[in-house]
Amino acid sequence: MTYPSAALETALGRTLGVPIFQEQVMQVAILAAGFTPGEADQLRRAMAAWKRKGGLEKYYDRIVNGMQERGYERSFAEAIFEQIKGFGEYGFPESHAASFALLVYASSWLKCHEPAAFLAAMLNSQPMGFYSPSQLVQDAKRHGVEVVPIDVTISGWDSVLERRVNRATPVVRLGLSLLKGMRDGAAERIENARAVKPFTSVSDLARRAQLDRHDLQVLAAANALQSLAGNRREALWQSVAAVPDRDILADSRIDDETPELGAPSEAEDIVSDYNAAGLTLGRHPLSLLRPVLLEHRLMPASTLRAYPNGRLARGCGLVTVRQRPGTAKGVMFVTLEDETGNVNVIVWPWLLEKQRKEALGAALLAVYGTWQCEGEVRHLVAQRLVDMSHLLGGLRTVSRNFC
Repeated sequence: MTYPSAALETALGRTLGVPIFQEQVMQVAILAAGFTPGEADQLRRAMAAWKRKGGLEKYYDRIVNGMQERGYERSFAEAIFEQIKGFGEYGFPESHAASFALLVYASSWLKCHEPAAFLAAMLNSQPMGFYSPSQLVQDAKRHGVEVVPIDVTISGWDSVLERRVNRATPVVRLGLSLLKGMRDGAAERIENARAVKPFTSVSDLARRAQLDRHDLQVLAAANALQSLAGNRREALWQSVAAVPDRDILADSRIDDETPELGAPSEAEDIVSDYNAAGLTLGRHPLSLLRPVLLEHRLMPASTLRAYPNGRLARGCGLVTVRQRPGTAKGVMFVTLEDETGNVNVIVWPWLLEKQRKEALGAALLAVYGTWQCEGEVRHLVAQRLVDMSHLLGGLRTVSRNFC
């Protein structure tokens, strides 16, 4: 690596000539363009806000002329100015980088060595970040973590670790906080009542925890009443009977006996899981659809991972993430999830313009394109998109969209 001056080597040597931190840009301005420390700090502030407010152009002459006066070629000085403009898209202080690196290291260590604790912590921190609870659970299961369902006779508000006699590692018990429509006050009353003595029935639960019909139906829809009432359909029936409507006449009676209701099918259970909690502990939805997808020659992620670079490929999965960074020049990155893992997809601007509806609207997306891999980096470069969402039936999934 060569540098046009010792001053620039001093500023950029440790990052191989690339300005990564705000402090480095300030050093370049001081050492190569003659800025005072105060002027360099003003430049730093302008870099952070130039996309919103403009203001960097006024530094053009000061930087370019200052560098020329100190012996730098004009073309090089102009390139430095353009780098500074680009730096405003991603640059941050070195202290920020160090703090973030420490958090990343600690999180990575925890995920590697204590994956169950990592999963529980991430679930209890929702809503947050890049990954949904479903993605976190699917990834944890693929890495050997056992996850057990929400159970009103056991679960609290948070997801917790449970020790099992026959397991060396703990399992993760999902918490009531994951249920759509569940209120923390109701969860607290459930925990308090359960601490006195175990629940014996749905009616006992409703009475002692002071739950209304809404609370019970949220629990029933998520299959969290299974240990008290059986399958979802039986639980929903009992939740209605446990809290009668107020306008029922005083002499009316509700039969305490629950009719024998057939258990939902596996597909119905999966749909209900996603609708109630945004995730399932059963088979991944694409496991059920795999025969149909194979008929269309749509390969699972595990098969695509072994493809050689440059091969034509077809993949399909639930859309979990869409992102279009400002620095990507209009390129959109999509993450597809199936029962075997994830596929990263690159959608070029021309295709996004041509198939905007499929790219931005599909819940289940098929991608026809070219497989690219270099080392551990693998992605599918899209050439055609097909919306396959009709195969999901009533399944509602949610993607994290950053575009």
